[in-house]
Amino acid sequence: MTFRIPLGALVLGAIASGCVGAPDKPGGSTGAPAASGSATAGSAALTGAGATFPNPIYTKWFDAYAKQSGVRINYQSIGSGGGIRQFTEGTVDFGATDGPMSDEQIAAVSGGVEHLPTVIGAVVLTYNLPAVGATPLKLDGAAIAAIYGGEVTRWNDPRIAGLNPGVKLPASDIIVVHRSDGSGTTFVFTDYLSKVSPAWAKSVGKATSVKWPIGLGGKGNEGVTQQVKQTEGAVGYVELIYAISNGLPVAQVKNAAGNFVQPTLKTVSAAAGGVPISDAMDFRLSITNAEGAETYPISSFTWLLIRKQPADSAKHATMKQFLSWMLGPEAQRMAADLNYSPLPVKLIEVAQKRVGSL
Repeated sequence: MTFRIPLGALVLGAIASGCVGAPDKPGGSTGAPAASGSATAGSAALTGAGATFPNPIYTKWFDAYAKQSGVRINYQSIGSGGGIRQFTEGTVDFGATDGPMSDEQIAAVSGGVEHLPTVIGAVVLTYNLPAVGATPLKLDGAAIAAIYGGEVTRWNDPRIAGLNPGVKLPASDIIVVHRSDGSGTTFVFTDYLSKVSPAWAKSVGKATSVKWPIGLGGKGNEGVTQQVKQTEGAVGYVELIYAISNGLPVAQVKNAAGNFVQPTLKTVSAAAGGVPISDAMDFRLSITNAEGAETYPISSFTWLLIRKQPADSAKHATMKQFLSWMLGPEAQRMAADLNYSPLPVKLIEVAQKRVGSL
């Protein structure tokens, strides 16, 4: 897939227009209403809350959809944990998460829950290390687990240097940055580490919130990005677009096939290539550390949380109309503009059927 406009220009344009604003503030992602007479849904409005991982594309979608339909969608980018909580409590019309709800969490939601996939994104290791220049660092699962486990504390440690021959790594301390809030990005990152490091799986595990052995906390992908950007020697995990839009480098990560892979639309899409698709499938799928020579290993679906039996039928109808549009070619093309990978065509077909049955 090619870009007609440079990604940097797209991101800067989105920021300048307010599409990527201060998403931690309530209402920060509100779409503008359509011009008078053009709306088909009148003054309809929906509210949602949750993941920061997909917030840039959700902001763009909600704004575009509002202009077409007149439906305002107010989204609070507060983290997956907060989104699951507000959705469960019924204070929002939909939730958003990068870490799927457990069966126990679903059982606590009146009306049942559908996890509807929206796009595929990459969690990347971004860092502030001017000494290495433009050469991207190479990391494997063992090194990443050792860094976040507090075992590797300096950039020139042999476990990093051995992966980066010829790169002059400084002897400075590694400043580890992680999420301070309940986060689907954390779930994806720790899900990956639990697959590649038995020690990590046993000592820390995977969850939207974990007991970190070391490091500084940042709220949201935005907070982690800023911590890294402002702190020389720092490393953090964020969704790819946050690193790109802030001019930060990202590491190449060794995949299950033994190849060091840069996160791109192609390599992130490849992570979903082996997903078994059927009409009855559970969309709560993990695609971290997936097989494939070109697969980027820290890739994930992200989901909207929708009630199967909502109390407000009018809002539910409005929600279904948006979901149908979101799964269409126009919206999925927008995802690529912000470096999220569109859903596979066959998965979209199943998701569209699922929306129709809600």
